[in-house]
Amino acid sequence: MELHTGGPGRVLIIEAPYYLEITEALIAGAKEVLDGAEVAFDRVAVPGALEIPQAFVQAFAAGRFDPAGDYTGVIVAGCVIRGETSHYDIVCNMTNHWLMDTAIKHRIPLGNAVLTVDTEAQALARARGGAAGKGGDAARACLRLIRTARDFGVGRP
Repeated sequence: MELHTGGPGRVLIIEAPYYLEITEALIAGAKEVLDGAEVAFDRVAVPGALEIPQAFVQAFAAGRFDPAGDYTGVIVAGCVIRGETSHYDIVCNMTNHWLMDTAIKHRIPLGNAVLTVDTEAQALARARGGAAGKGGDAARACLRLIRTARDFGVGRP
């Protein structure tokens, strides 16, 4: 497959299906955008949002984002819904911090569709809509960052 930006590529999707209906809607939107751009992808599931950055780092450590590796970018998808304790704040803050830290430190294009919401209704409203939902937004962000990296000469040739 070819990225719409002109080079071969494949994207890794790391998903936390703790809230399965929400995550599947996010993935449907991301897939719609990737399929439209003729970008291949692989999916890996982890138990929850806190495990997404760990899987990202494991893929990086395995050389999957190296110039000769499998992936030119990553899309993450999942949902954290506010509960009655401060656990929500810890999960949201740490997940996003570790994702951005890894992406920036290792120059890996990242599209983030980990929703952080107060209610399931809010999550469903953001996740649904196919390519127009937050999963589609994350895929477009990842593809744009891949193109930006190439424009700056730091992506794959």
